[in-house]
Amino acid sequence: MRSVQVLLLGLFLCGQLSRSSGLMFYLEPNGRKCLKEEINKDVLVSGEYEVTELPGHTVDLIVVDSKGQHFVSRQGVDKGKIAFTTDESNDAFEVCFISRVTLGTRGTRQETYLNVKHGVEAKSYEGLGDAAKLKPLEVELKRLEDLSESIVQDFAHMRRREEEMRDTNESTNSRVLYFSIFSMCCLLSLATWQVLYLRRYFKSKKLIE
Repeated sequence: MRSVQVLLLGLFLCGQLSRSSGLMFYLEPNGRKCLKEEINKDVLVSGEYEVTELPGHTVDLIVVDSKGQHFVSRQGVDKGKIAFTTDESNDAFEVCFISRVTLGTRGTRQETYLNVKHGVEAKSYEGLGDAAKLKPLEVELKRLEDLSESIVQDFAHMRRREEEMRDTNESTNSRVLYFSIFSMCCLLSLATWQVLYLRRYFKSKKLIE
């Protein structure tokens, strides 16, 4: 019983820590700022953004995956929300803010706020509880259940990545070994050829018998 309580407490703390407060940065005039994050397939991603409005300044927002596929593409944004679901071909996504300053306008840095959530964090459990008529404790247990499943999936993903890295490392070690053997054979062949060549040369000059 105590172990179950400790597990629930750990999941609750993980859930609280995962609720990030977002990121604030400055977007340079006529500049581009991109934030990239790796992600698993079939994951819900949602977020909120807000850009300080300045006269003569326009900010575009695009969200693309590692293959260049556009999830979101908006022009002239100031504040809003984004939401999309990754597919099997995605391994990362990138949120980019692009500043455009009108000719003749003095460029000024724009304060930009971005808060992106994915997986369990992106789900609205309040709406789920209202729709299913669940009690607050049941909603929290549902969230913890999804969080534990997400953690298991993350560990499985990390394990797959570790296996891929190990296979790559073993393959690299094998190639280095074969290259070392090949280099050693080349050096031995070159040394043997040099000895034979010098021996013939000295014999031709009658320096040795």
